[in-house]
Amino acid sequence: MAQTSLNSYLRKVDSAIQYKDSDILVELLSNRDPHIFNPNLRIDDPETHCESILEPPYDKIVAAHLKCIWSSNNQDLVACYGFQSLLVSEFNKALQTHKEENWALPVLYTITLDLRLYATAADSQMQKMGKGKPGEKLEKAAETLMQCFRTCASDTRPPWEDSKKQGMLYLVNQLFKIYFKINKLHLCKPLIRAINSSSHQTKYSIAQRVTYKYYVGRKAMFEGDFKGAEDDLSFAFQHCHHGSRHNKRLILIYLLPVKMLLGQMPKTNLLHKYDLTPFIDIAKAVRVGNLQLLTETLEKHEDFFIKSGVYLILEKLKIITYRNLFKKVSVIMNTHQLPVDAFVSALKWMGESDVDGDEVECIIANLIFQGRIKGYISHQHKKLVVSKQNAFPILSA
Repeated sequence: MAQTSLNSYLRKVDSAIQYKDSDILVELLSNRDPHIFNPNLRIDDPETHCESILEPPYDKIVAAHLKCIWSSNNQDLVACYGFQSLLVSEFNKALQTHKEENWALPVLYTITLDLRLYATAADSQMQKMGKGKPGEKLEKAAETLMQCFRTCASDTRPPWEDSKKQGMLYLVNQLFKIYFKINKLHLCKPLIRAINSSSHQTKYSIAQRVTYKYYVGRKAMFEGDFKGAEDDLSFAFQHCHHGSRHNKRLILIYLLPVKMLLGQMPKTNLLHKYDLTPFIDIAKAVRVGNLQLLTETLEKHEDFFIKSGVYLILEKLKIITYRNLFKKVSVIMNTHQLPVDAFVSALKWMGESDVDGDEVECIIANLIFQGRIKGYISHQHKKLVVSKQNAFPILSA
């Protein structure tokens, strides 16, 4: 919109509203559209101009957008967030008046995305200024998004094609991004329940479903539900657009540890393809029972694993590494009565110099409890007595 005058801009907005042209209205209200660089739209008191052309509540909506442009030009991101929050709240009121229609949903998607982005930027600016609490604006933005979610969820009209329920999953995904950012995953639970209880799950776009499964899978992983996490993350990876290498890589960062905990080691060519080479030695160490290599690799790539949020999950692989090492000891000794001292020696050979018999018995007891070893400990004889058949069952979480 090259150098369009303010009145011309307002008339285009009014026309888009009258004709219910969501594509045009998306452009006119987006903070990522080139029109925000138009100097003719940079005014700090647009209310009178908006009221003269637009009907309520669109006069307030557009005035808030123009004030957002003004504040952005002045690098005041906190003010930008405030005006964008007002815009979304007023637009939500307009959406509630749209009976029997959902033409404005694309606009809702655009302005709520802008709200989350401005909230993130505002929090960052406030932290640099030494003001506010971390994630303060994001948390408030989530409250505004929840108002929009309720508007969409409360649309009970039967025809899916005209229902505002179509906007539910998009808003849930926006809220997930915030809750993961501010570390309040417990707030995801009612949203997951709302989506999973819906009879329209498969009607959402595949892109939205992939994002949803990605976050639900991550949440399941953090809660220790590794089978559920595998199902959701596998769906996300398999249905993610084949050209979205970055997104596929993000999914794999969480899917790989989950699969390894379930006994499925990744192929090296897959790790090279998605530039996830830190996992190569992790998988190798677990597969062959090399506890020393596992420890060294976790330390070497500690920053990457911690930043990705999978370090603690990868540490859980130690128990599987113990299992695979002990299986090797069993194969070498070729007996179903295995001295605990043999496992102590194996662990010391792997660099665990401080380990003793009591500690090894605890490890073995844990493996038996988890069903990773079939047998029992004879404390009197200091031996592990394993089943003569399938003493080391196939791995499962």
